[in-house]
Amino acid sequence: MRMGHGFTLFNTPIGRCAIAWGSCGITAVLLPEGSDAVLRARMAQRCPAAREMAPPPSVRGAIEAIGAVLSGQSSSDLSGIALDMDGIADFDRRVLMLARSIPPGATLTYGELAARLGSPGAARAVGRALGRNPFAIVVPCHRVLAAGGKPGGFSAHGGTATKLRLLALEARPSYDSFAPATPEAS
Repeated sequence: MRMGHGFTLFNTPIGRCAIAWGSCGITAVLLPEGSDAVLRARMAQRCPAAREMAPPPSVRGAIEAIGAVLSGQSSSDLSGIALDMDGIADFDRRVLMLARSIPPGATLTYGELAARLGSPGAARAVGRALGRNPFAIVVPCHRVLAAGGKPGGFSAHGGTATKLRLLALEARPSYDSFAPATPEAS
């Protein structure tokens, strides 16, 4: 186990989230689940070496930036948050890095992302890679849509409704009508 592997739960405008870190950066970010217990259990599955503890300053900065984004401050920049991609397959890593470059308020389709990776026709593989995204919101996989601009799937708790809510927070007016009126219970 690397020194300093930890995780913490934190409050955001959409509910309690979790973040884990190690010596090389953030190892996971989880969006709200049904309860803190479920969030902790999911974090234990994703990052078994991490122990719940107070976050170091760099992680506190990441938490503040994530909170700003989730409060609708789409100008907040998460690109400076160091991510530990150790153990992530090369194709998935390339997908995540390209998805991370999609600016707030913009979207791409799975097919467009595949084409930009030089793998046209790999839209499903891109979707599977994004479904394994361990860095929810920091790698904004919610900005990747199905063909025709349809929302497609979303692996975080709440599924497509959560994806649409995140897009609405980023001032995507065409998605405002799909956003839930109130946050899901946490």
